[in-house]
Amino acid sequence: MLIPSIHKTLNELSDLLTQFTDSDYTNPCFGLSNATIGEHTRHIIEMFQCVEKQYEGGIINYDARKRDYLIQTNISFAKEAIETVLNQLDKPNKNLQLQQIVDGEELLIDSNYNRELLYNLEHCIHHQALIKVAILQMDHIQIDENFGVARSTIEYKKQCAQ
Repeated sequence: MLIPSIHKTLNELSDLLTQFTDSDYTNPCFGLSNATIGEHTRHIIEMFQCVEKQYEGGIINYDARKRDYLIQTNISFAKEAIETVLNQLDKPNKNLQLQQIVDGEELLIDSNYNRELLYNLEHCIHHQALIKVAILQMDHIQIDENFGVARSTIEYKKQCAQ
């Protein structure tokens, strides 16, 4: 269920990108502290790319992202990057370590592939919620009410409606 959920979430993002003009994608948004939708999209993609590129070595370091300017400025390239991520998700679960420098000290925390995928799914939804803040200022973009909403919140709302 995890990988299909990631597919659903990233496909929602990819579909949304088709509605943007270059200006929509690259203009700073006051509500996002002058970040762009493209920057948030790049961040989502690159976090998944970290897991993919570092999977074999067994140590995941999210600070070792490429920060590819093309992803944040070129909608077609971003959509291709999402498609590549989706095509590379299906790997066996295995133990991994998460490497992070916190206040100058290196931490190595035990994790596994599925846990990192789940983290990235939740992280993606969080950034989609931020993207939604920018989109709500644009009256020419159609967005699903559940875009950027955690799956648990969607389920909770369904239960409350019954």
